Amino acid sequence: MTASIGARPSAMAEQVSTVTALPVVEVDAVGKAFGRAVILRDVTLAVAPGEAIAVFGPNGAGKSTLLRVLATLMRPTSGTLRLFGEVPAAAALRRRIGVVAHQSFLYPDLTARENLRFYARMYGLDVSDERADAWLARVSLTDAADRTVRLFSRGMEQRLALARALMHDPELVLLDEPWSGLDAAAGDWLADLLRELRAARRTVIVSTHDFQRGLGVATRAIVLHRGRLAWETPVTADTLPIVDRMYREITGAVAA
Repeated sequence: MTASIGARPSAMAEQVSTVTALPVVEVDAVGKAFGRAVILRDVTLAVAPGEAIAVFGPNGAGKSTLLRVLATLMRPTSGTLRLFGEVPAAAALRRRIGVVAHQSFLYPDLTARENLRFYARMYGLDVSDERADAWLARVSLTDAADRTVRLFSRGMEQRLALARALMHDPELVLLDEPWSGLDAAAGDWLADLLRELRAARRTVIVSTHDFQRGLGVATRAIVLHRGRLAWETPVTADTLPIVDRMYREITGAVAA
């Protein structure tokens, strides 16, 4: 990543917007099933403003499904979800959420700049090249601004997806394997950005297989196993070996 990536665009709020004292996320006994396949089972979780949660679990544990439920992209089969103290109902609520998922939600036949301009319009933001270009600079894609996304590498697409998800300064940021496809420099930049969001009292929930990366940005870690919230712990300086040990005990994973 180039040095310009550290520049803060005007779209990124310098001051913290007023947020409710209520939990940003309240998940009460939530389950999700597809026919007979039960993916989430009785998950209960509360996340306060400014918290950063790292979600760990093996493939099939329900991590992506949980994030999709929190993003209101999927309705729970049972239980209750509240976001910002409300049961999600209005489409306007999604404007307070930023999502990076396995699917980039980018339009492959539009350029990088055109994608950001499109999403700026969707978020009700000023639709200008200046706004888009500020974010393209931040994710080191200035030179690719007029290139169609279809021609992007996996890492470039992931960086643009991050710009798309964050350009409206969301209060709740949901990230599913966000380090996937990023090189070491871009990965470090993302970690710095997530810590910056935390400092600005944004709420971050990130799913990852990378203990070191996840714990490096989190205030709390949780382990999902077979659709259940199996264990959680606050993150401290010596949490990594504890999480590694508990994860292996819970999931039956074998050390490499």
